[in-house]
Amino acid sequence: MLSRRTRPLTHALTAAAMLIPLAACSSSDSGSGSDDAGKAGASAAGFPYTVTNCGEKTTYEAPPKRAVTMNQHVTEILLALGLQDRVAGTAYLDDKILPKYEKAYKSRPVLAKEYPSYEKLLSVNPDFVYGGYASAFTAGEGRSRQALAKSGIKSRLTIEGCAKKSVTMDDLYREVREVGATFGVRDRAEKWIRDAKDELAATAKKSAESTKDGEPPAVFVYDSGDKTAFTAGGRGIGNDIIERAGGRNIMSDLDKSFGDASWETVVDRRPDVIVIYDYGASTVAQKKKRLLDDPALKDVPAVKNKRFAVLPLSDVVLGVRAPGAVRKLAEQLR
Repeated sequence: MLSRRTRPLTHALTAAAMLIPLAACSSSDSGSGSDDAGKAGASAAGFPYTVTNCGEKTTYEAPPKRAVTMNQHVTEILLALGLQDRVAGTAYLDDKILPKYEKAYKSRPVLAKEYPSYEKLLSVNPDFVYGGYASAFTAGEGRSRQALAKSGIKSRLTIEGCAKKSVTMDDLYREVREVGATFGVRDRAEKWIRDAKDELAATAKKSAESTKDGEPPAVFVYDSGDKTAFTAGGRGIGNDIIERAGGRNIMSDLDKSFGDASWETVVDRRPDVIVIYDYGASTVAQKKKRLLDDPALKDVPAVKNKRFAVLPLSDVVLGVRAPGAVRKLAEQLR
């Protein structure tokens, strides 16, 4: 599972780091702002719509009708915007779909447990492919954005998938806003953004009321790993989630969304809390046991005091769960 995010097997982070930073540019963002999901072709307000995503400029003459989502967090973005009827297929779950989207998700075809082959992708006749990680568009597997374009298929990679600077909630708002514009549902996108901002404001207020004076707890993210610790660096939205929840990511100087750190570094930086990312073959209980049983970690405050927090992996990537993840982590850090 890790390979699609950072491991050399798919060169996901390497590809992401080489991509040009996303700089959105809409030729029609000043459109009516009405929800034009039901309108087709040039009659839809806000079209043609032009956006530059991860260095690729694309013009949409009309909203996509047959989208394929290649990772869970982008699947949930489309479901949150009420676009399930325009999802021709999905792929690659990290964990469970949120209950409120489960019915909509089950109504859509699953093309593959992980990434579909290029042939399988083409079999559902998509006009748009949405990737959450750079590995969704791995050239060696025939799914590059250039190859898709040659087949007449437009594509998008999330802002986090090609970021060259730290990703924050502002980037999430931008992601949702641009996807809403692409699909002609700007009103839905703006409503989601307003609700997300309200949720974050409520969390910040509650945290301020309950937090005592003093330094924020030092937080270490344990995603996985044995010889080294696979963790959350400073570039991904996971870092912003930790800070908004009232913590301090001890690996914020790791200039990646995800990356490896030595256990010696973990010991030296003495985290007060360890956040375990829940997904994959290893359970939370197994991950806790690995940390508690490691003699090298016995004097780490988080291990000594058994202070653990847990978040699903899909909570801590650029998707609609991120505002709720701040609330959930804040509650566990208090």
